[in-house]
Amino acid sequence: MEFGSKTEDTKPSFVDTEIGIDVRSDQAHSVIYIDPEKEATARRKFDKYLVPVSLIFITLSALDRNNIGNAVVFGFDQDLGLVGNQFNNIQTLSSFCSFAGELPWTLVVRRFGARKALGTAFLLWSICTLGTAFIHTYGQAIAVRMILCACEGGLSPGFAFVYSTIYPQDQAGKRIMTTNLAQCISGAFGGLFAYGIQNMGTKRGLAAWRWLFIIEFCVTIFIGGIGWIFIPDSAETAWYLNDEEKETMRLKRKRDYVVRGEQNFDWKWATESLKDPFVYLLGIAFFTSSVAINGFGVFLPSIINGLGYTSLQANYLTIPVYILGAISLLTQVYLSDKLKRRSIFIIGCCVPVAVGYLICVGSSVPGAGYAGMFILVIGLYPISTLAVTWATNTFAPDSKRAIAMPIVYTMADISSMVSSQLYPSTQKPRYIQGNAVSAGLTCVAGLLYTASWYLLRRRNVKKEKLVAEGATSNGMEGDRSLDSMYIL
Repeated sequence: MEFGSKTEDTKPSFVDTEIGIDVRSDQAHSVIYIDPEKEATARRKFDKYLVPVSLIFITLSALDRNNIGNAVVFGFDQDLGLVGNQFNNIQTLSSFCSFAGELPWTLVVRRFGARKALGTAFLLWSICTLGTAFIHTYGQAIAVRMILCACEGGLSPGFAFVYSTIYPQDQAGKRIMTTNLAQCISGAFGGLFAYGIQNMGTKRGLAAWRWLFIIEFCVTIFIGGIGWIFIPDSAETAWYLNDEEKETMRLKRKRDYVVRGEQNFDWKWATESLKDPFVYLLGIAFFTSSVAINGFGVFLPSIINGLGYTSLQANYLTIPVYILGAISLLTQVYLSDKLKRRSIFIIGCCVPVAVGYLICVGSSVPGAGYAGMFILVIGLYPISTLAVTWATNTFAPDSKRAIAMPIVYTMADISSMVSSQLYPSTQKPRYIQGNAVSAGLTCVAGLLYTASWYLLRRRNVKKEKLVAEGATSNGMEGDRSLDSMYIL
């Protein structure tokens, strides 16, 4: 914490070097000093207890959601008598519920606390996972998967919102990364898990794919139930913090008033969110890049199967692809946080994704298509992680973040309705349409992320000019005021 001088002509101010905001005395009731070591000690507690739990929760939810793709490889669609695009329709309708639930769930987290909100979501989606094992018709499949996705919808934005109240901007990416790291883990483990259950065959009159969801339910309810204990309602009330650490987080809440705003939700920020063009520009960019991600997660086993590999091979050949994706994700998010750069990594990651899909389009050789999966996964997961981090770090205060961030998420997740229709069984074995559209939209995403960078850069330049001229206000509030600069 650095303190400014006080003269007769100036107001006292201090600069919070961690979040990069100059807070003047007319915006804060007092200058609050927090021992950096005490704050770091409190954050380490969250790293120890909360971050692993968020990784586990999102891994379990992704496993429960995406293993329907593995189930199809060994008989789900045949046993339910699905024809034509009916499986794709299940995914489309489920996806609608997923993004429709993001804003409400994030507001529930904001209002009632993460522990109550995410714990309720966890219990409901676990029940739906078990229900998937006992469906027999197309209509039942639609119903149970729609409810499951509606319950899971707020998980990622909910945890991202909680992280934004705990960590400074240059440290948030490594925690938000858990969302896509979980996708990699669930993809690799889900493929291995499905491979083992497929070898198990029919037991006690139930097909292997039904056992897949039964066993997933047991794992989810046991591990997730333990993890739920470690989710706090707020950073200031976590039971694993001692009294001094709780007081540190309460002081941090006061210190970050300009960024986070009042504890009570203020609906004026809903209007501010809807009027901010960056919300829509980033949301549309996120949408175009997410088509490739959503299609990849659910349909990778089918894509590999369509390249000429057997159903058993399709399940275990996904594992090394996800491992490489996890390595790339960890590396690029670490560098992004270290260098405090978002856009250059996001834009750069669009290149291998487009190239990988184009290889699948251009070559009918199974080995080439499989190699394309390895190329595209280098950029696939870092894009969405860094886009979410960018949104989380940009929008302020909390009330605006609770509206704007799930709007961006929702626009991105609309892509799942598109991707679910891009890989119909009628287009086996190469799925040229789906892979070509994914490649094209990724190129568009690169241009839109560039435009997002340009918009924020212009805002920073204008703010810097006004500050240099001695201005103390530009008539705006939150992240658009002179009190904050955007990380680009």
